[in-house]
Amino acid sequence: MKEKYTVPIYQKIALDLANKIHTGDIKEGSTLYGRSILAGKYNVSPETIRRSIKLLEDIDIVESIKGKGVIVLSSNNALSFIKKYEDITNISSYKSNLYRLLEDKSRIDNDIILTLNKILDYSDRLEVINPLVPIQFTVEAHCKFIGKTAAETKFWQNTGATIVAIKRGDELIISPGPYIVFMEKDILLVVGDRYIYNSVPTFLYD
Repeated sequence: MKEKYTVPIYQKIALDLANKIHTGDIKEGSTLYGRSILAGKYNVSPETIRRSIKLLEDIDIVESIKGKGVIVLSSNNALSFIKKYEDITNISSYKSNLYRLLEDKSRIDNDIILTLNKILDYSDRLEVINPLVPIQFTVEAHCKFIGKTAAETKFWQNTGATIVAIKRGDELIISPGPYIVFMEKDILLVVGDRYIYNSVPTFLYD
């Protein structure tokens, strides 16, 4: 599920005021407009302005002084506040990109599985060996390489076959890589020339 960070309106107003303080449009030591004036300027309720001012007070950008109003304290704190929310926005953007990439990966994996299943279904009806059509080999209990990785066994170097996927129970592991550990009842889907029909079982079972 996608998550999206949305800045509440009172925070947007606080950020706008902080930006004006940082740029000098609103000077340190000056007094902000009253809540009713700010509410009219930003077209929001006085309660929203109160929350904005409270947020700025909590991080010492402004201070409410009875009888004087809201006094601007620090341009530097305003800058720190702005940078903080820039970081939050960037993180939100990174998360959105990550979710999109994960969705793309899931879609690609599904397409690969569907395509591979079609190839396997078609290969069952082929009489001529095609080096691009995966051949299945089951890892039986007496296989001497159970518990070892493909890299440790030098599978490709010894058989000339490339493992494109492994069926493990209900799971189909695509492009398992050299560090996949062989387990009993794994079904190896490999491609290679016509010699792998003999080289793979000979290698697995000596």
